[in-house]
Amino acid sequence: MSVLNQYEPKKVLSLFEELTKIPRGSGNEKAVSDYLKNFAEARNLEVIQDEVMNIIIKKPGTPGYESSKPVIIQGHMDMVDEKNNDTVHDFKNDPLKLRVVDNYLYATGTTLGADNGIAVAYALALLDSDDIPHPPLEVLITVEEETGMLGAAAVEGRHFDGRMLINIDSEEEGTFLVSCAGGARQTVRLPLKYTHCEGFAYMLNISGLKGGHSGIDINKERGNSNVLLGRTLRILSHKYDFLITALHGGSKNNAIPREAEAVVIFRGNIDGLLKEVAEIETTLGSEIDTQDDDFNITFTRIETPEKCYDEDTTKKAVSMLFALPNGVISMSQDIKGLVETSLNLGVLHESDDHLHFDFAVRSSVGSRKEMVLDKVKVIGETYGAEVEITSSYPEWKYAKESVLRDTFIKVYEDKYGKTPKIEAIHAGLECGILAGRISDLDMISLGPNLFDVHTPNEHMDLASVKNVYEYLLEVLKHMK
Repeated sequence: MSVLNQYEPKKVLSLFEELTKIPRGSGNEKAVSDYLKNFAEARNLEVIQDEVMNIIIKKPGTPGYESSKPVIIQGHMDMVDEKNNDTVHDFKNDPLKLRVVDNYLYATGTTLGADNGIAVAYALALLDSDDIPHPPLEVLITVEEETGMLGAAAVEGRHFDGRMLINIDSEEEGTFLVSCAGGARQTVRLPLKYTHCEGFAYMLNISGLKGGHSGIDINKERGNSNVLLGRTLRILSHKYDFLITALHGGSKNNAIPREAEAVVIFRGNIDGLLKEVAEIETTLGSEIDTQDDDFNITFTRIETPEKCYDEDTTKKAVSMLFALPNGVISMSQDIKGLVETSLNLGVLHESDDHLHFDFAVRSSVGSRKEMVLDKVKVIGETYGAEVEITSSYPEWKYAKESVLRDTFIKVYEDKYGKTPKIEAIHAGLECGILAGRISDLDMISLGPNLFDVHTPNEHMDLASVKNVYEYLLEVLKHMK
């Protein structure tokens, strides 16, 4: 029996639950894309599945709305695959395990995928209805939003007649987004050279951090496990001679990493080592105690491996991990409290004899985004690393005039007797890219209350899901 049976809207939540049974991490969307295509065909709706697996579904307007201007409903089908270290879950094959706590929906030990499965569920409920008044609908569900908005970049404008787009990828009820940051993914690759290991080997683990969305939560100054690992190694290097190997941390560059680890091989004197590590834990922990009160460092003696980074590579790796920028770079001077520019060192991993530092860079000012990318490039190349920008997308600029925004505000004021919040966001939405693919777009973004997205604590407010859906139906009713 579904844990969602007692909640409304039943159609939306039933469809959302169906989506949680389909693995749909970024880059693994074929099954869900085919599901959406079959959904449309079963209802005799026009459907396009493009070369990258984006889905476009068109539905005529209901009686009285046949001649109304089409409206594009847009979201993305992929989700961020994150799980707790002790959770056994195969994101390529296993369905999510849902649970409800105090009227909030969670998955068990993994991300929930409400970002952005709830948009898909809303859209499918509209497409499945025969009693909801609405103008002609053009539903666009994209792939690989979470890894660089590659689906949006492949959209062809010729498929659309609509010039008003409702994006359903924001996370606060009653707040409508009208602008967002642009961004890029950047990778720094340090060549690895090895030597034979001799000495006392320890596994150094950073854990207990909350993590979060690398755009929305970056201003909360939550601990970044990769950065804290770099600081720990840098402090240890002042007193001890060591080599390192097996550096790992985080799994997605758009999620603030929660865990990181390194194998450290100490050569020579290790007097006071355990005490030194404990003092580092206390020092770093006190800096982030307000936002990450479960931070801890574990330091465990292990068998010495056969090989490790040589001395030069060790120094470069530790120095780069310590020196590369991370976090908020600048705040907007136009919108109070809005982060303008930031970057997140989301993933640290080894591959093909290189140590990879993977970043998500964001800014609402294009020139400052380029400045941060260049800064990372200069630091990386100074240490002999290769630097590559793997994807880039533009900011969504605020429109001074918007018929769609005016409609959203009026309907909200009529329905609730108060004015909604109109805001910009320091996160990437597909609106900036779509504005370049479909001409003359008038856009706005909404969504229900979501919390801790991109983490295993992601949860969705079920009452808010109902409220936002009812409001969306009211908006569509007014777009005659």
